[in-house]
Amino acid sequence: MECRDAIDRLSPFLDDELDPVASAEVASHVESCPDCAAALEQQRKLHSILERDLEYHPASDLLRARVMRDFQAAVRSGARARPAVRPWHWLGAAAAVLALASGTWLATTLAPGRADDLLAREAVSSHIRSLMPGHLTDVTSTDQHTVKPWFAGKLDYSPPVTDFAGAGYPLIGGRLDYMQDRPVAALVYAHGKHAINVFVWPAAGGGPALAPAGTRQGYHVIHGTNAGMRYWIVSDLNVPELTTFARMFAAPAARP
Repeated sequence: MECRDAIDRLSPFLDDELDPVASAEVASHVESCPDCAAALEQQRKLHSILERDLEYHPASDLLRARVMRDFQAAVRSGARARPAVRPWHWLGAAAAVLALASGTWLATTLAPGRADDLLAREAVSSHIRSLMPGHLTDVTSTDQHTVKPWFAGKLDYSPPVTDFAGAGYPLIGGRLDYMQDRPVAALVYAHGKHAINVFVWPAAGGGPALAPAGTRQGYHVIHGTNAGMRYWIVSDLNVPELTTFARMFAAPAARP
């Protein structure tokens, strides 16, 4: 089992939602991989925080739609990849998505640091799902004048879309995603063979800010605010190059 496969199964592994064979595979991998063991420990701590500090409320219609969309996409992808799909695998994944989204929906009840941790986890999970075949973009184009208008009528705001191909970070396209129980713009860029997801939605207030890069489940995450927008950037790209991209995205007029 590779690290990426193990990381994707840590949450259902903790909740005892995997079949016995898959559970044994994850347990064996974690024993021999310090990085995945650390990621598992982070998830255990996060589960404890959720159980201790969060209230529970019924899922909204938007959240239910999100879970069903991801579940159906996973089933379609699995059916293309394998003749026989174990139903409990995707049911476990859907349950994990529901638990995750429920937590982020209530992130405002936590201290700011914990809320950011939940948002980081949600952003990384969305990034991982986007890497499934056929799920990275809803509109595929390197032309910002094609991608930006595509969001019109689908969102109640206009996301900033800039192509950074001249600096080695070309625009690939965009899609609708969900953060904090609301639809948001997901802009997709590339650098070499690395995909970069940028989740953008209106900021509640505050001036320009860029947080230091963090790491969640083996992926690097940078978030910030600028020009009335909040953005979360996720990729497996190394931190210096991802930070360069984050600075350009925050202030495209000042890019090199």
